Amino acid sequence: MCFSALLVAGVLLSELANRTVLSTAVLFLVGGFLLGPGVLDVLQVESGDPAVSVLAELALFSVLYSDGMRVGVRDLRRAWRLPGRALVLGLPLTLIITAALAHWVAGLPWLESLLLGAVLSPTDPVFAAAIVGRQEVPPRLRHLLNVESGVNDGLALPVVLVLLAAAGGTEASGWTLATELALGVVIGVAVPWMVLRLERLRFFASVRHLQPLLPAAVGLLVLGLCLTTHANLFLGAFAAGATVASMSEEFRHEFEQLGELVAEQLKLLAVLVFAALMTPTFLVEEIAWTGWAFAVLALIIARPAALWLSFLGSGLGMREQAAAMWFGPKGFASVVYGLIVLESGIDLADELFHLTALTVSLSILAHSSTDVAVARQFMGDDVPTQDSSDTGSPGFQAE
Repeated sequence: MCFSALLVAGVLLSELANRTVLSTAVLFLVGGFLLGPGVLDVLQVESGDPAVSVLAELALFSVLYSDGMRVGVRDLRRAWRLPGRALVLGLPLTLIITAALAHWVAGLPWLESLLLGAVLSPTDPVFAAAIVGRQEVPPRLRHLLNVESGVNDGLALPVVLVLLAAAGGTEASGWTLATELALGVVIGVAVPWMVLRLERLRFFASVRHLQPLLPAAVGLLVLGLCLTTHANLFLGAFAAGATVASMSEEFRHEFEQLGELVAEQLKLLAVLVFAALMTPTFLVEEIAWTGWAFAVLALIIARPAALWLSFLGSGLGMREQAAAMWFGPKGFASVVYGLIVLESGIDLADELFHLTALTVSLSILAHSSTDVAVARQFMGDDVPTQDSSDTGSPGFQAE
């Protein structure tokens, strides 16, 4: 009931939030905190509750499946240089800088610092929707943030799992872990490929009004197969979404609205539960001042410095570069990766989760409250089209 009431409020306030500092994500974050055991005690949730883990896994599966839909081969071919810089250079640099801050500021050992850096390296522009959803924002900037966020969740996941295994957070051997990751990718590619090939046959063609259900059914089939074979759910989801997007622009378009709505609801529900796990004691007594310092520095130094280095010589305008450097909100993937670390039972699991929760919460508050103001700075600009970002056409300096 709490989720339903907040969802109704979020929808009714969405138009106002689209032009002010209000944010649906902040509404669920604050709502979960107030309704949780530490304040009103309406939501009875604990970190070890299996329902929390199941919800987090399902939500991340749906989010990664939808993210994969954004990054088909055509998208990457059309404009790949700026997202490529952000992913190939920016993502590992963000991880390394965040890890360095965790070690030198928060006092964590290097292995746990690298694990925290991997958990916090993905971005989520859903929490900065005014940037990626407004037409006045340069198309290449929106494309950069969309592709980067769609890919970096999947790229960060293997690193998180490998570092977690190195920290003793899983009983699986290196070979078993590699097999699970590879099998997830294989299932994620093979299942939609076979289904969409069958759909092109006259005997199996789907009627128009049921076409949005086919990608949804493919996602459920991938989920079931991954659970049955112990393949990695998340890489399977991302690979499946990207395969559907690459093979069929029509099905990608048909599924877009349905998929985004389902993923958004699951994401907001998970944010509500995540916030309920945080209590006043959690924030005030269980996190030292060094943890707060780390969380702030991770937001204002790690990604900005990483992207500044990544975009040297790219020709990206200063305002666009500044917006991309700032709008790297730590989003839903970090929440779930943090829960995975917490459930692993490694020695510093609680401290790592505390730092993850604090950083993500501050990020949602900061980025969701400034997206509209930054988007308005681009109003009236004569910006290049998305396609020109890789061609050196007027308005953009080619690399």
